[in-house]
Amino acid sequence: MNHCVLPTADGVWRHLRFAPGALAGEQAIEGDAAIAVADGKIAWVGRGDAVPESFAVLPRFDGRDALVTPGLVDCHTHLVYGGQRANEFAMRLSGATYEEVAKAGGGIVSSVRATREADEDTLYAQAARRLEQLLAEGVCAIEIKSGYGLALEHERKQLRVARRLGEAYGVTVRTTFLGAHALPPEYAGRQGDYVELVCKEMLPALASEGLVDAVDVFCERIAFSLEETERVFQAAKALGLPVKLHAEQLSDMGGAALAARYGALSCDHIEHLSAEGIAAMREAGTTAVLLPGAYYTLRDTHLPPIEALRAAGVPMAVSTDHNPGTSPALSLLLMANMACTLFRLTVPEAIAGITRHAARALGLQDTHGVIGVGRPANFVLWQLRDGAELAYWFGQQPERTIVRQGRIVKKEVAVA
Repeated sequence: MNHCVLPTADGVWRHLRFAPGALAGEQAIEGDAAIAVADGKIAWVGRGDAVPESFAVLPRFDGRDALVTPGLVDCHTHLVYGGQRANEFAMRLSGATYEEVAKAGGGIVSSVRATREADEDTLYAQAARRLEQLLAEGVCAIEIKSGYGLALEHERKQLRVARRLGEAYGVTVRTTFLGAHALPPEYAGRQGDYVELVCKEMLPALASEGLVDAVDVFCERIAFSLEETERVFQAAKALGLPVKLHAEQLSDMGGAALAARYGALSCDHIEHLSAEGIAAMREAGTTAVLLPGAYYTLRDTHLPPIEALRAAGVPMAVSTDHNPGTSPALSLLLMANMACTLFRLTVPEAIAGITRHAARALGLQDTHGVIGVGRPANFVLWQLRDGAELAYWFGQQPERTIVRQGRIVKKEVAVA
């Protein structure tokens, strides 16, 4: 796919209805609205009957009363990997726990074997098919983690594929180094040595090559301890890289509070998040990322503390957590539905979770997640009457027109 040959979105987009919370700041426009796009950026937003004369020379697009949201943001994915793990799904259905699957040689390490065996072009071809499904739904920015290589050459391979995907598909990709995802087999019994490798060799090398936008750790009993997590965070800080954390998914390790002390962009999963962790996240401005696909696949019953997060004013993002083991999900709209039905988010919270707050979880709040003047043109026109339909339907793709990075990449809504 060559992004450059796609038609430009430059012009005045008329007869639109903005979904609640779609606009930057506290701005709201009721009824008929318009967007002016020039040079791939949003040049003006306002009422349809007040388009400035300075835009009279631009082409006109008739949105025909479409509902408009910002481009969607998938802020937590493991999109690049080899193989698949359907057999583990069957094991869990037979009663095996996440930890039991891991101890039986499955889990992350099985994906590591498949990823190491695949060359870069193979990984690219496989990941591209997954990415295309997400982009077709309206995703305009996505995070892609490493963590299935667990050796410098293979972590590099994953991150290079992530960069290639962003360039080829004209989508904003944020890469996250997750070298501390699991202990590779060759380091069995030498976890400290592996953490040293991550901090002293892998991370500096990959950062110097421009492959790392953020650093993540899986902080859990079956993964890495608080002390080991902090060592990785210190290495990231020394390189000027922001951190994120897989926190409190299976137990309360106190990881969220640690991450907040390092100004983490986000803490993700957080089913077992404590009151202390919530307070620390609120103080640090750290986003909570909810991953209902993993909760569903693992048949978890311990809900994230949604009401406490809401009361504290901690922003809640929602993501697919696409990965081969615990969330083989390729629909962000389905995750919005699950966030409402399983976690009891309201519809406005779910929509903010896949736009505004998801962008914040990636440090992209100045460019993505809302529609505002001066930002890149990333928005979706939906043939829907009510914003609630975005979280209501599942298994159905609403008709939509997608503008990504100032280009019309999908045109289904009858835009004239």
